Amino acid sequence: MGALDGRDVRVYATGTGPPLVLLHCLGVDHRFWDFAAPLADRFSLLRYDLPGHGETPVPKEPYGIADLSQQLADILRGRGIARACIAGISLGGLIAQHFAANHPTAVEKLVLIDTTPRYTDELRAMWVERAATARTAGVGAMVPGLLKIWFSDACLAEDPPGVRYVRETLGTASGEGYALACEALGAADLRADAAKIKAPTLVMCGENDIPSFLESARWLAANIAGAKLAWLPRARHASVIECPELAVGLLREFLG
Repeated sequence: MGALDGRDVRVYATGTGPPLVLLHCLGVDHRFWDFAAPLADRFSLLRYDLPGHGETPVPKEPYGIADLSQQLADILRGRGIARACIAGISLGGLIAQHFAANHPTAVEKLVLIDTTPRYTDELRAMWVERAATARTAGVGAMVPGLLKIWFSDACLAEDPPGVRYVRETLGTASGEGYALACEALGAADLRADAAKIKAPTLVMCGENDIPSFLESARWLAANIAGAKLAWLPRARHASVIECPELAVGLLREFLG
């Protein structure tokens, strides 16, 4: 695995107050978190495009979750931030887990959304297949199926701005950038990190996400000391976009 240079990352900062890092999921970019803009009245929101996503270049070699975690550490260090609240969804949630476990003094509070410490063997194999498809047919070929995983039928029928953003962003995502992230997800096993997480933690999950994520949410809440668990009603994998007002309310209540 190769180290990721934090200097190559496109970072976006808004608001004033204590820092809150918002880590996006696979195939999109920092704009996934636009729904959280109201939190800028209380926090300095720090968002960035993960490697191979948005305006951040595609890495030249494979990387793992540990590399993404170290990249986050480098970004914070470069901005003189010694301690921050961290929130991550899906891929971003794995980065957040690893970072909180391995940089405990740097995390004020932790929010893990629709994420897992390790994918099932079946889903690990799926990531290999998705990486291959992204490289050969492009991410756009997978968009119709991905949208059905990310959003409920009712949400897709309504087609709010968040759904349109995800559809458009996935459709233009870098095939190689997506594939490298798929491979990092498939190789990840962070189960041993749960016991090392000391920060107050909120686990959030859409109540209609796929069974693997429902099980992972319960596992994380049970294995991270003192963690709280909140379900977002009727939502699937992109739960915070389906329920933005509820999500912002939960974040505001937990983060203070």
